[in-house]
Amino acid sequence: MEGSSIAFIVICTGLVFLMTPALAFFYGGLERRKNVISTMMMSVVSLAIATVMWFAVGYSLSFSGDGNLIGDLGHAFFQGVSDSESTRGLTIPDSLFAVFQMMFSIITVGILTGSVVGRMRFKPLLIFIVGWLLLVYYPFAHMVWDEGLLAQWGTIDFAGGDVVHITSGVSGLVLALVVGKRKDFNRLEYRPHNVPFVLLGAGLLWFGWFGFNAGSALAADGLAVHALVTTHLSAAAAMFSWILLEYLKNGKPSLVGASTGLVAGLVAITPGAGFVSTWSAVIIGLLVSPVCFYAIAIVKHKLGYDDALDAFGCHGVGGIFGGIVTGLFTTPELALDPDNIGLIYGNPRLFLVTIAAIVFTIVWSAGMTFVLIKGISFFMPLRVSDREEAIGLDNTEHGETAYPTFMGLDS
Repeated sequence: MEGSSIAFIVICTGLVFLMTPALAFFYGGLERRKNVISTMMMSVVSLAIATVMWFAVGYSLSFSGDGNLIGDLGHAFFQGVSDSESTRGLTIPDSLFAVFQMMFSIITVGILTGSVVGRMRFKPLLIFIVGWLLLVYYPFAHMVWDEGLLAQWGTIDFAGGDVVHITSGVSGLVLALVVGKRKDFNRLEYRPHNVPFVLLGAGLLWFGWFGFNAGSALAADGLAVHALVTTHLSAAAAMFSWILLEYLKNGKPSLVGASTGLVAGLVAITPGAGFVSTWSAVIIGLLVSPVCFYAIAIVKHKLGYDDALDAFGCHGVGGIFGGIVTGLFTTPELALDPDNIGLIYGNPRLFLVTIAAIVFTIVWSAGMTFVLIKGISFFMPLRVSDREEAIGLDNTEHGETAYPTFMGLDS
C-alpha cells in the first residue's frame, strides 16, 4: 500500500461523490420551476439506492468471479473486501477501490433520469433504478473493467465512456420513448428556470470530473496527472467550440450553451483520458460540441423525441463520439497493449473493436431498458396524470416547492 495513492483516491472519491449533487443543480436549473424538486430528487435518490445496492451485490457482481458477462456473489455485502490489502495488484486497499467505483454507479443512474423529468412517477423510477443497475450497469462494469467479455475483445475505457455515458444516455432515450412526451412538448418552448443553477452544476461537475478521470488511474502517479490535463483541455476546448457555434447560429452565445458544451467535452474525453495525447484532447473537445449540438438542436426536434434534459444528446452521443476517437487517438506510449493503439498510429484493430463494443453497448442497454420499463408498466402507471403534470411534480409527487411564492401553472 502507498499512503500517497490512498490519500489521492480518497480525495477523488469525494470529488466523484460531489458530481451527483452537481448534476442535480445542473438538471434542476434546466427544468421549469414547477418541477425543480422532482428533477433534483430524481438525480440524488441514487445516492441512497445505488449505495445500498453496491454494498449488497453491486460490487461483487461487477468485480468478482470470472464470468464473461457478470461476476458472482463472492464479495456480496463486502465479504472479503480488505481495508488494508489489495487483491487486484493496486497500491490502494480493496475497500477504497470498491467505494471509489460505487460513486460511478451513483452518478450513472442520475444521468439517465434527466430524460424523463416532468412526467414520470417517482415510484416506478425507483423500481427501474434497481433493475437497471442489475441488468445494465453491473454487467458492463464487469465486462469492461474486470476482464469480462468486452475487455477480452480488447476494448479500452479509461473512466467510463461505455460503462457510464453510453449506457445511461441510450437507456435514457429508450426510457423517454416508452414513457412518452410531455403533454405540451409540441406547443411550448421550454426554457431553463434558473441559469445560475445550470452554471453552478456544470462548474461543480467539471471540478468533480478531475477525480472521476484522474482517479481512474487508481494511483497517485504520472498517468493520473496526464488524465487530469487531458480532461481539462477537452472541457475547455468544447466550451469554446460551443460558444462559437452559438455565435454562428444565433449571433449570441448563451451561458446554458457554454455549460452544456463543457459537459460534452468532459463526456467525450472520459474513455480516453489516460490513453490520448494532450493535442488529441483539444481536438476531441473542439469536435464533440458540433456533434452534440447537432444531436440536441436539430436531430431531437426532427425526430420528435422528448429527451427532456438531453441525457442522450450529451452523454449518449458524447460517449459514442468519445469511444470512437479513443480508437483513433490512443498513443503507443499510453496504450495498455503496444499492439492495441489508435488508428492514426497504423493499427486498425482497436478502432474496429471499439466500434463493435459501442454497438454491443447500445443494443444491450436499449434492449434491457425496454424490457425492464415495459415490465414495470404492466404493474403500475409510469407517468403522472395530465392534471398532475400541469400542476407540477414538485407538488403532486413530493408535496414541496422550491419557490414558496409560486402557486399556479407554469409554462
